[in-house]
Amino acid sequence: MKRKICIVTSTRADWGLLSGIAQELNKREDVALQIIATNMHLDERFGNTWQEIERDGLHIDYRVPMPTDTDSASGTVNAMGACMQGMSDAFNTLRPDLLLILGDRYEMLAVAATALIHRIPVAHLHGGEVTQGAFDESIRHSITKMSHLHFTSTEEARNRVIQLGENPDHVFNTGAIGVYNIVNTNFMTREELEENLGTTIPDKSIFVTFHPSTLDDISPRIQCENLLKALDKFDDFKIFFSYPNNDPSGQVIIQLIEDFVAQHPERSVVFPSLGARRYLSVLKCVAAVVGNSSSGIIEVPSMHIPTLNIGIRQQGRQRALSVIDCGVSYDDIVAGLEQVLSDSVRQAAKTISNPYEKDNTLNLIVNTVATYPLDNIIQKPFHDINQ
Repeated sequence: MKRKICIVTSTRADWGLLSGIAQELNKREDVALQIIATNMHLDERFGNTWQEIERDGLHIDYRVPMPTDTDSASGTVNAMGACMQGMSDAFNTLRPDLLLILGDRYEMLAVAATALIHRIPVAHLHGGEVTQGAFDESIRHSITKMSHLHFTSTEEARNRVIQLGENPDHVFNTGAIGVYNIVNTNFMTREELEENLGTTIPDKSIFVTFHPSTLDDISPRIQCENLLKALDKFDDFKIFFSYPNNDPSGQVIIQLIEDFVAQHPERSVVFPSLGARRYLSVLKCVAAVVGNSSSGIIEVPSMHIPTLNIGIRQQGRQRALSVIDCGVSYDDIVAGLEQVLSDSVRQAAKTISNPYEKDNTLNLIVNTVATYPLDNIIQKPFHDINQ
């Protein structure tokens, strides 16, 4: 009998990481792949990114819409409740043998909690990482405790998952799937990309993704205003923006970015979503990545360009030497931009090693979720590292 493995995906970002896994699972004769799409995938404001799943030749088995008013804490909690109800219906219909989820977003907390009550084992990617400036930190570790197979991106992260009481035999350091994807991506040429995007990509370009820092005392509005003011100083660079996540204050950031692009149409452009291949291809062309996205920490170093990481959102996450940290004030960001755009830093980024890079990441994940024995895996004894 085929093992029914259900992937839940909610954003352009997680699908960019999960797509290769899904396609490999779909090829296996011993697996029946199921896909549930939810949250930002189904939100027109973010580009109807569910279409990327179908463009990859895969079928969406169930859609769980969520309320789109998530710009406040109350709105986000309301959306989580709707997600749990929708996921419960989906699980009753699909009856998966194993759930595969990634990361630390609030909707994934709802997914994992629903799977727990339905007694569905969960395989979780990217547990054990640290991001002290966002509530994602607590969500990530909570999902770990509701999961049964763990695929971590570094040995440091694997040790944290074990420290949380998880059985070491169920925790696998596979490396980051996003880094594996970079090494194995068929990139678009600059000419193909420019034609596809309808804009030029000069060598002096910067790619910016800036999310709300949900545990910071300084408001996302002030932080984003400082960033945009600093970028305005570097008027010889073209700025490429992507939308932030739909976390509280995400719409505030989107509006500020849209206003900036409207005022500077000759040297800035914004995309709600690029999709994995276009995003990685753009990174091949730009001088640096700026913002506070996990991608700037985990994947961008393998593109051998520098990252300017702003603020505390990614504080504590393991990073390569090509990642430069700065504060959120205008002066801090200007100084950081000067540093990452300098010839010395850009040259050094070409030779650094990425702690998230590991061989055979895809096969390790796919083979484990397809074949690991699931008998008696639901009941988890606490692994005490002191015994």
